[in-house]
Amino acid sequence: MTLTLTVSDEVRALAPGFTHVAVEAHGLLNGPSNEGTAALLEDAARRLAVRLDGRAPHEDPHMAAWREVYTAFGSKPSRTRNSAEALAKRALADAGLPRINMLVDLYNAVSVAHLIPVGGEDLDRVQGGMRLVRATGDEEFVTVAAGEEAVEHPDAGEVVWCDDAGVTCRRWNWRQGPRTRLTEESASAVFLLESLAPMPVAHLEAAAAELAELLEKFSPGARITVRAPV
Repeated sequence: MTLTLTVSDEVRALAPGFTHVAVEAHGLLNGPSNEGTAALLEDAARRLAVRLDGRAPHEDPHMAAWREVYTAFGSKPSRTRNSAEALAKRALADAGLPRINMLVDLYNAVSVAHLIPVGGEDLDRVQGGMRLVRATGDEEFVTVAAGEEAVEHPDAGEVVWCDDAGVTCRRWNWRQGPRTRLTEESASAVFLLESLAPMPVAHLEAAAAELAELLEKFSPGARITVRAPV
């Protein structure tokens, strides 16, 4: 069954230039990072450097737009960076991008190369549909602190992704919860690619198409659907 994804009117009012594309995939193969995914991450860092041409990630117009939106819902963008800016900073540092597992490496490579926030959720762990909303502050976000499970609550007005069980990602795309993250056992997933104006929708679609091609390459036979931008 296709996952239902909705964006609340309150989020649309906050960021009228917001667009997202979902890539839904079933029958995926996952496992530890390998030479193939490592090469993709290294190539993504090179593509990013060309794209920025000496600028810092936050100076890119798309990243600047995300910083404005984060400020609008009460988060400090220099402290809680959107996922694409955070990855871009790591890509440009000496240590480079982290290697997590095959599926996470693939979407991280696309995120860095295109400077677009991309997240991946294990569909077998998502409960009900997923919604992008402004939090009341009462929602539960289950995370891990000092090696132990801990429950946090988002700030009132914070933009969060959530399902029927609680918050899956805080501050729009800043921190994903462990409950729905992609592990080496994940076989079905939804990947969310998110953009704001001034990024052209065609750029977002190109990134989604690239991710779909990579998923097909690393998971031959997987059933992959790219949804239209919303």
